[in-house]
Amino acid sequence: MKLKFSLNWLFVFLPITIIGKYFFPLPETWLFIFSSLTIIPLAGWMGKATEHLAEHTGDSIGGLLNATFGNAAELIIALTALNAGLYDVVKASITGSIIGNILLVLGFAFLAGGVKYKRQTFNSAGARIMSSMLTLASIGLIAPAIFHYFGGKNIAERETDLSMEIALVLVGTYILSLLFSLKTHKQFFVSESVPTEHAAHKTWKAGKAISVLVLVTVIIAWMSEILIGSIEAAAHAMGMTSVFIGVIVVAVIGNAAEHSTAVLTAMKNRMDLSLGIAIGSSIQVALFVAPVLVLVSYFFSAQPMDLVFTPIEILVIALSVIICAQITDDGESNWLEGVQLISVYIIFALVFYFLPA
Repeated sequence: MKLKFSLNWLFVFLPITIIGKYFFPLPETWLFIFSSLTIIPLAGWMGKATEHLAEHTGDSIGGLLNATFGNAAELIIALTALNAGLYDVVKASITGSIIGNILLVLGFAFLAGGVKYKRQTFNSAGARIMSSMLTLASIGLIAPAIFHYFGGKNIAERETDLSMEIALVLVGTYILSLLFSLKTHKQFFVSESVPTEHAAHKTWKAGKAISVLVLVTVIIAWMSEILIGSIEAAAHAMGMTSVFIGVIVVAVIGNAAEHSTAVLTAMKNRMDLSLGIAIGSSIQVALFVAPVLVLVSYFFSAQPMDLVFTPIEILVIALSVIICAQITDDGESNWLEGVQLISVYIIFALVFYFLPA
């Protein structure tokens, strides 16, 4: 009897990770590897649940739900780091999540879909609106850095106030963008791509899909917390810097759910859902997650977190937004555009890898 490979086999590492963390302690490097492997099949199940839920809600809401549940683990990880006062790690993970979604996740989605289909289309009007939101997000993250580096001396107190007020503006804009895309201007986000594959199985009920999403999100958050607790020791053992850990390693693992779903939906020619997941997740991180972390930090420490990112971080965010806008402007995608996005991400990853600690 021939066995068929399945990612579900990796669930064997779930009890191993739990036992190695809480009962018979394993070396941090092994906990890092096992928890990473556990997240992979969980991401696959999150993708499956999101796809079923999108059958009931439509691609726009389906993409929003996947981005939200996908970012839940990242938010929990960031809150844990925030509580420990690791503000630089939090900011690095925010940077990595933004560029990881619009370069790596979207790039692999374009590549996987483009290999299967010569030409894929999506709603160009909706894509341009999302690109504009990304531009706004980058401005909101760049402005505090400009103030920090050109504001002169004795600006620390004003800097904190500025970050809080910008955070409120970003959150308010994000809420209004949801009203725009889900209520008043839904026509801009109606799918133009036609799915060419239909599931052979029966579509799950909405309640079942939501339940699976919630359960998987909780387990991913749990595994992610174990992973973060072990990642520093494991990364140093592998010769990686803390900046590279935050921007690349944490972000790649944290984006596993979005990555899996965006690629799977692109391979089924559901490009509007794929874009909604990849770009929508970056928008949510920049306009909602980052500002919320700033506001919540007031309850964690006497010195709240600000939105002042390093020059290299704001530069890669700005360049990533520019190339994403250029590639998605025409409402079409192909495998070469996917390669271009991935290439930019690899270049940035190399920069962060060789950046001095």
